[in-house]
Amino acid sequence: MKSFTTSILMTVVALGCFGVSCSEKRQDSDATAPQEGVSSYLGQWTFGFGQRSVGWLKVRQEEGYLDADLMWGGGGVFYGLPYVYVAGENLFLGRNPRNVVLTRDAEGQPLLSRGYPVWIELTRHGDSISGYHLSPKIDGTGLDSVYIKGAKLPEMPPAPDMGKLSFGEPVPLIKNNGDLTGWKLIEDDLKNGWTMNEGVLTNNPVQTEGEEHVRYGNLRTEDLFEDFNLKLEVNVPPKSNSGVYLRGMYEVQVADSYDRPLNWGGSMGAIYTRITPTVKAEKPAGEWQDLDITLYKRHVTVKLNGVTVIDNQPVDGPTGGAIQSDITAPGPIYLQGDHTAVSYRNIVLTPIIN
Repeated sequence: MKSFTTSILMTVVALGCFGVSCSEKRQDSDATAPQEGVSSYLGQWTFGFGQRSVGWLKVRQEEGYLDADLMWGGGGVFYGLPYVYVAGENLFLGRNPRNVVLTRDAEGQPLLSRGYPVWIELTRHGDSISGYHLSPKIDGTGLDSVYIKGAKLPEMPPAPDMGKLSFGEPVPLIKNNGDLTGWKLIEDDLKNGWTMNEGVLTNNPVQTEGEEHVRYGNLRTEDLFEDFNLKLEVNVPPKSNSGVYLRGMYEVQVADSYDRPLNWGGSMGAIYTRITPTVKAEKPAGEWQDLDITLYKRHVTVKLNGVTVIDNQPVDGPTGGAIQSDITAPGPIYLQGDHTAVSYRNIVLTPIIN
C-alpha cells in the first residue's frame, strides 16, 4: 500500500501548495527523477484492474513538460491529464477531482460539496507496470485504492497493404436461427435481454417506470478471433446505442446518429473516442444498415452502407468497455447490450490467414 509520505505528496499536488510557494516545494524536493527515469515511462501502456476492467495510458514528453492520455474502464479517452510527473522511480498521474455532495437541505439541494483528489501512482518493472488508483475516503478514514497491473505496448506496426491480405473461409456467427448457440453473456450476474428469432439477434433491455434500474449484460462469441473481416447488418431504433467490439477490445460505434454532426464518441461507424468517420454514411433510425469491418493487427477499416468511413487507420489502444488488455491475444466479437434496444443479423466473420 502507499506510504504516508506519498499520500501527503499527492494530496499537496492535487490540492495546491500550502504555506510555501510551489517553486520552493520543487527546490526542497529530493525526489527529482533523472531523465532516463522519465524516458522509461514514455509510450503506450495497457492494464487491467478489478474483475474484468481495462485501461490504457499514453505518456508523452512535450516541450518542457510531460503529458498523458488515459482510458479508464468503461469511459472514453481523456486527452491531457491535469498533471503528470515522475518522482524517484514512480509515475504520478492526476485525474479530475471526484465531486461529492456531503449534505443537502430539506428540499434536497446541496449545502456542502467537496472535490476529492483522484490520482494514479505507477512503478515500472522493465516493460511492465503496476500500482494503484487512489482517492481519499469520503469519511476521512483513509484511501480507496484499486490495484493496476499492465504492460507496455509494442511500436505500432505499419499499415497493411489491404490488397495483399489473404482470407480463409467465411464463418457464420449465427449458428442457429432460433437460439443463442455460440454466444454467451460476459457478465453472469446481469440480466439477459438477448433473444434469437428467425436469424435476428435482438437486445431488448426493458425498464419499468418507477422501479429500480435493471442492469443488462453484453453478449460475446464463445470463439476467439485474431485478424478478420466482419460483415453484419444492424438496426438501431430511435435514440438507441450499442457497439460491436473487435477482439473484445475495440468498439465500433452503433448509434442513431443520422441527424448529428460527425464525432468520435457518437457517430455510427466510429472507433469509440479514438477515430472519427471521415464522412457520414448512416441511414435513419429503424432501417437495416450494413457494416463491413476489417481488423488486421492494430489497423482497422470500416465501411458503412458501402462507404469507407475509416480507411486502414491505426488504433492506439483499447476503447472504453474493453474486456481484455493484451493487444496481441485473440478475442471475441462482443455486442454491447447494457444500453438500449438493437438488432443484428447476417453476422459473418472471415479470418485473415496471412
